[in-house]
Amino acid sequence: MKSLHSKITVALLLLSFAFLMNSCGASGSKIRTTNNSESSKKGKLYKSKGVASYYHDKFNGRKTASGARFDNSGYTAAHRELAFGTKVRVTNLVNNKSVVVTINDRGPFSKGREIDLTKKAFMEISDKTTHGELSVKIELLH
Repeated sequence: MKSLHSKITVALLLLSFAFLMNSCGASGSKIRTTNNSESSKKGKLYKSKGVASYYHDKFNGRKTASGARFDNSGYTAAHRELAFGTKVRVTNLVNNKSVVVTINDRGPFSKGREIDLTKKAFMEISDKTTHGELSVKIELLH
């Protein structure tokens, strides 16, 4: 009987730990960083010219590759290589508007695209007449 009690206790502890770790993921999707001092810092140029696109609304609520829940109204992005949690400044090359996002997913998987932004981040730097893709500069923030 004592062995069964010990196994149940260990299982509950492991389950609690798993829930705790899942809730501590890269959740920066609700925090906008474009108005703080971080956005004015000089970033290290990652890509002088790339193509940005945005997520479709159908992905809302799904888990990203980092384990965080996707929220199209946040400030996150997908990149094929950059580490999860990396903050990048994405600047529209046409109008010079920029936004700071946190990498929390993998992609885009369409040829020729460098980064997928949330719809909110994309629309913030677009000229509102552009749909689908933007030519952007990507800077790493430290």
